[in-house]
Amino acid sequence: MRLRRKPWIDQAIHDFDDFVFPKDRPASEAQKGEWHSLFGSEKPLYVELGTGKGDFISQLAEREQENNFIGIEAQQDVLYQAAVKVRDKGLSNVRLLVFDINEIETIFAPGEVAGFYINFCDPWPKARHAKRRLTCRTFLEKYRRLLVPGGRICFKTDNRPLFDYSLEEFAAVGLEVQDVTYDLHAENRPDNIETEYEHKFSLLGQKINRCEVIFP
Repeated sequence: MRLRRKPWIDQAIHDFDDFVFPKDRPASEAQKGEWHSLFGSEKPLYVELGTGKGDFISQLAEREQENNFIGIEAQQDVLYQAAVKVRDKGLSNVRLLVFDINEIETIFAPGEVAGFYINFCDPWPKARHAKRRLTCRTFLEKYRRLLVPGGRICFKTDNRPLFDYSLEEFAAVGLEVQDVTYDLHAENRPDNIETEYEHKFSLLGQKINRCEVIFP
């Protein structure tokens, strides 16, 4: 379902210019390799691909103050809600970007990222759209170039066909897969942070799949 545009957000998003890169002032090659300087610290950098309304990244950044986090979201109207949550929590270790993930190598340098979070991405169910999936091997090779040695992806989805496809792609490019579960909530993990979609889907009885992928 397409979200109804909220034109007022195009101006209101600038209330967060100290930590948000909006669509009219996007991240660019000027930030490539410079994120530690922009954060003012050498903390490990983690990136969430598809931040949505920010439930996950705001809670994770609050819990892990020893790390820095960047959330990337294509829809500015959605990212605005994430910005409100980050500001309300007073988090200094988060930056938010309105950005196209396809262009991710233009804003991060090789070895600059410690890990990626991919939560409930679009499954693109038609075979002809497979190359758009964030876990297809084309994207995996991009992540490989940007990650530190031994960097990782944490991947969650309610879509079992996408999960199975992703496991095949991880194996095809020689990645190590750990901690695979096909029913995350049945395990009652105290450290799990739910996204907005995760909460919605779990209430509907849908099982949540999760794994960690190591880039040797």
